[in-house]
Amino acid sequence: MLLGGLRYLLPVIEAAHRHSIHVISVDYLPDNIAHKYSDEYHNVSIIDKEAVLELAKRLQIDGIMSFAVDPGVVSAAYVAEKMGLPFQCSYEAACILQNKSRFRQFLADNGFNVPNARGYSEAGEALKDVDYFNWPVIVKPVDSAGSKGVTRVDDPADLPAAIAHALDCSPSRHFIIEDFLEKQGCSSDTDSFSVDGELVFCTFNNQYFDDAAENEYTPAAYSWPSSMPQVAQDELRSELQRLMKLLKMRTGLYNIETRLCTNGKAYIMEVSPRAGGNRLAEMLKYVTDEDIIERATLAAVSEPFEPINVGMDQNRQQIVEIILHANQSGAFSHLEIAPELQPLILEEDLWVKPGTMVETFTGANMAIGTLALKASSNDDVYQVIQQAKQGVKVVVS
Repeated sequence: MLLGGLRYLLPVIEAAHRHSIHVISVDYLPDNIAHKYSDEYHNVSIIDKEAVLELAKRLQIDGIMSFAVDPGVVSAAYVAEKMGLPFQCSYEAACILQNKSRFRQFLADNGFNVPNARGYSEAGEALKDVDYFNWPVIVKPVDSAGSKGVTRVDDPADLPAAIAHALDCSPSRHFIIEDFLEKQGCSSDTDSFSVDGELVFCTFNNQYFDDAAENEYTPAAYSWPSSMPQVAQDELRSELQRLMKLLKMRTGLYNIETRLCTNGKAYIMEVSPRAGGNRLAEMLKYVTDEDIIERATLAAVSEPFEPINVGMDQNRQQIVEIILHANQSGAFSHLEIAPELQPLILEEDLWVKPGTMVETFTGANMAIGTLALKASSNDDVYQVIQQAKQGVKVVVS
């Protein structure tokens, strides 16, 4: 059973079908693209864990995933626990990881590097705590992904508006405020994989943002390998493994966000027992030659899979991924790619046709496609990113 119907699920469906696994897709949007490729579809809200459990029992499923679909993770963990099915973690661990406030508290309680952070349900409570934080701060929903509802606040006078925005984007109507951590270099947002709680596949990348976008905290590009110093990567890998042990994680993939900050400390920002959006797991096949999507699919139904190469250097190709997006709303016209970038293109995946109405880039759900490029060396990766900033343009009218 796959929760959600986004196009990010298509490679999971393909992997399942290669192994003769019957795929059931579930959400409340029957027109979502994944339902056209699954074997059957059921209209049930994926955030209603009891309804999903009832359906799963009736259909006698063998496994459940919420691949790259953040709202369904807790329900998937709940169903797996109730039915004795495989999942990356327990239901309780999923509840901790999927709630930014609880996760920050867990990190603090267990001695991880963590910013000052507090969770709230009402603006009034937060406004009393302005002196607790080291300004500027970040305000965000506790339970939303894709950078939706996220605002940096430099002046306490602007806090009420940021809180209102976060609450509007929070299904549970809860938000978190935390110190803004000034990163050193690029932050990392990529996928990793554990087997019986051992982090056998741990990747880092560079995450880039579009300063011209309406939401400047929505990722606009990625590159592999990471430029983060190796000592910081080693520390984060060790701390992530410690986190896996504390939460008694099992087998499966995770989307992990980390950063090295100007204070010299490395931070685990988010860990979610699902794939990341923006096709990150697919990009990792280009980067490492390892297909973690197929392995995750097989693990979800207790089928054996090929061991993952656990060598320290899992970066074999220098890859850049551009998240195609519009910086103004309107009718999509065409995609312009500079001639010097054309020989580097590995894959162009455009999700809209001319005349389709597109929205300005306020969150990951407003992306209109991806562009994968291959660079020839580590130095070329940064050069390709700079060229893409100028040479890839989404034209709208």
